[in-house]
Amino acid sequence: VANFTIASTPRNHNRQTNQWEDGQALFMRCAAWNDMARHVAQTCAKGMRVIAQGRLSQRSYQAQDGTNRTVMELTVDEIGPSLRYATAQVMKQGGGNHGGYSGGTAYGNPAGNPPAAPRPAASQAQPTGDPWANGGYTSDPFTTADPAGDPEF
Repeated sequence: VANFTIASTPRNHNRQTNQWEDGQALFMRCAAWNDMARHVAQTCAKGMRVIAQGRLSQRSYQAQDGTNRTVMELTVDEIGPSLRYATAQVMKQGGGNHGGYSGGTAYGNPAGNPPAAPRPAASQAQPTGDPWANGGYTSDPFTTADPAGDPEF
C-alpha cells in the first residue's frame, strides 16, 4: 500500500488588487494498492501536480483523547502527473495484460535524455516485420495523398 496526501488549493484572481489569492486548502488522504502503489512510489514526488481518480470512503474512529473522528479517504483507481505545466514519458510496466498501460511514468525528463526524434513520415517508412513500425503502413490512405487526386479523399 502507498498512503499519501493530495492537497487541492483553489486560486482566485482578486480584481481589486490584481493579484492571485489562495483559497482554503483541501487535504485528501489517499491509498493506492498493489502494482498501483509501487508505480506511485516510483513516479510521484512531494509537490508534484497530479490528477487522481478513485472511490471516496468515510471512516469513523475514536482518537486517543476519546473524541470520535471521521475522515474521508480516496482509494486511488487511476493517478498520473498533470501535464498542465510539465511533460511525462510513459513506460509500460511488465506483468499481466491489463488492456493497456498498467501505469508507471517518468515525470518530466528525470534522466536528462534528449527528446526522442520525431517519427518519419509514412512515405519514408521502411518495410519491417511490424507493419506499424517507422510511421505506419505506407499504403494507409490517411497518411498519403490520393494518387488519383480525388478531392473527397
